[in-house]
Amino acid sequence: MNDVTIYSTSWCPSCVNAKAFFDGKGVTYTEIDVEKWDDPRGKLEELTGRRSVPQIVIGESHVGGFDDLLALNADGVVDELLKVDA
Repeated sequence: MNDVTIYSTSWCPSCVNAKAFFDGKGVTYTEIDVEKWDDPRGKLEELTGRRSVPQIVIGESHVGGFDDLLALNADGVVDELLKVDA
């Protein structure tokens, strides 16, 4: 199974929803709290091309935010990225 990384903050409702999504699938993930960085928005943009949270990466694929995750899930792409049978 590919690794999942969620770039998040403690105050972000969509971050909580993204974590709950993966918890519901039984998928472990690494959560990175960007609030601990000196320049969270700048560094996040450097890593993902976006400044908002959450930002989700599955394996080598940048998924995007929570809405992007849901859209890809509806199309069956998330399970493919995770390499899990749908």
